[in-house]
Amino acid sequence: MVNRLQFYIDGAWVDPVVKKSTPVVNPATEEAMYEVALGSKADVDKAVAAAKRAFETFSQTSREERVALLEKIITIYKGRMKEIGAAVSDEMGAPLPMAEKLQAGAGLGHLMSTLDVLKKYEFEETLPSSVVVREPVGVVGMITPWNWPLNQIACKVAPALAAGCTMILKPSEFTPTSALIFAEILHEAGVPKGVFNLINGLGPEVGAAMSEHPDIDMISFTGSTRAGIDVAKRAAPTVKRVSQELGGKSPNVILEGSDLNKAVIGGVMHMFNNSGQSCNAPSRMIVPAARMKEVAAIAKGVADKTKAGDPRGEGTTIGPVVNRGQWDKIQALINKGIEEGATLVAGGPGLPEGVNKGFYVRPTIFADVKPEMTISREEIFGPVLVIIGAQDENEAVKIANDTPYGLAGYVTAPTIEKAREVGRKIRAGNVNLQGVPNDRTAPFGGYKQSGNGREWGRFGLEEYLEVKAVAGYNAA
Repeated sequence: MVNRLQFYIDGAWVDPVVKKSTPVVNPATEEAMYEVALGSKADVDKAVAAAKRAFETFSQTSREERVALLEKIITIYKGRMKEIGAAVSDEMGAPLPMAEKLQAGAGLGHLMSTLDVLKKYEFEETLPSSVVVREPVGVVGMITPWNWPLNQIACKVAPALAAGCTMILKPSEFTPTSALIFAEILHEAGVPKGVFNLINGLGPEVGAAMSEHPDIDMISFTGSTRAGIDVAKRAAPTVKRVSQELGGKSPNVILEGSDLNKAVIGGVMHMFNNSGQSCNAPSRMIVPAARMKEVAAIAKGVADKTKAGDPRGEGTTIGPVVNRGQWDKIQALINKGIEEGATLVAGGPGLPEGVNKGFYVRPTIFADVKPEMTISREEIFGPVLVIIGAQDENEAVKIANDTPYGLAGYVTAPTIEKAREVGRKIRAGNVNLQGVPNDRTAPFGGYKQSGNGREWGRFGLEEYLEVKAVAGYNAA
């Protein structure tokens, strides 16, 4: 039985300082499933004190000790993946097979990737008369979102443990159960008390207290750009490190001469994955203007086959979006697209046919979208694709980069050489060529208002390390 009314602090499950809770709603049924405790600044103070104490010893552990700890965590995690998948499916609406394989699987992937990095990483580098030492940054506050809960938890916690940091995690209040299971896994694996702490709570309360806390050395935040700005402002007076992965409005550039059918089908399917609730979703498809009607017809074919329905139902392609607030925002943007004159090719406002409850969004495609339209500028975070026409390659690149965001970009071209050439011009932290997915050992993060810092692989580990130069270390 997952303990949802306590927090995990200093190696034990403890009651909140002030008893307060909120219902967790199943987005497929709109019904409350259970209550989860909400924390306060007083809980943050307790957790930070525990993490600060634990840092004195955990920061001095050997690589071999931390390797053994990660190996134990991985073994236990594997045994609970179906349980994690079921929790993610119930709380944020992902279809159950996808939640078990991709959502829970992402967490396992980051644990395994970090273990491999830790085994090989050089923490010391020799210079002529000095040594450069990479040491754990200290106590880390982690704030994670609901859309890929285990992906974001694991790609922060695993490298922080590998670096020798201690931490306080605030997962999303919309998806608390998978995070609580993760805490149980770490406890069973023997993570020393105080090294990992978990407090559920709201951003304006727990998140703000973490961002401002003088004894937290670093904040790692994933979420909206708006919330990320608030975190950075609150963190500034204590000059702590802030690493952020924020919003996106990623371009998918399909050049003349490409296999249009393959590129468009792949792009639409990617956009609809996870109900469009991915920060790096290819939400702006930029195509040759002369091929707009052809592209729209192919895209409509994919949308018509995309079934929004019960996450545990047979044949469901996408589930609901996470909550009423998100549903209302998406509906408003769909209506804005119609109002501003984009061509509605598939979907539209309201619930899908045959659905009378749940936060389901019709798989929606707009064609003939102008770059200045609201649906082309704002992150929708739902299964809504906009198709924009470009007169030539130069205009396609210009449109691709005409955004305050810069998390991801996608390029399909007739040749890999042309894809590489255009990919280099895209101002984004991650660029995928010819439909190849992300490599978990490569860095993940954004340019511009999509954030700063990098996660995943070696680059993720280095976010949690300070660099110390020791002059005279090699002097005779």
